[in-house]
Amino acid sequence: MNNLYERDFYQWTIQQAKLLKAGALSQLDIENLIEEVEAMGKSQKKELLSRLTVLILHLLKWDYQTERRVKSWQKTIATQRTEIDFLLYDNPSLKREIQESVIRAYRASIKRAAAETGLPESAFPESCPYSTEQIMGE
Repeated sequence: MNNLYERDFYQWTIQQAKLLKAGALSQLDIENLIEEVEAMGKSQKKELLSRLTVLILHLLKWDYQTERRVKSWQKTIATQRTEIDFLLYDNPSLKREIQESVIRAYRASIKRAAAETGLPESAFPESCPYSTEQIMGE
């Protein structure tokens, strides 16, 4: 079964689903199933972090380059807020990860904001100037 996992992941997933539906638990590729289930959870958390990074980046650009504001920044802010809302609706337990994710996303956002605006990283506050409510647009 490990061989199928390595050769044809898609077929492996179909096979594992059939075995689960049939209740053939002893035939499951438990080791790889565990790995994949853990990876699915991590990918949801990574998506939250990625979307928060893009959102905070655009909030920073909006606030620190007022003379260059464009509608596309507003659209990106609105889109990321909507997508984060969908993500949290589908994965409510991710809400408890928001504070830590904002801290991590902010660090990444400063680097990207500096690169995109030409401002030094020191031009931005050391810690995130936005509350979770402000970030989410509430």
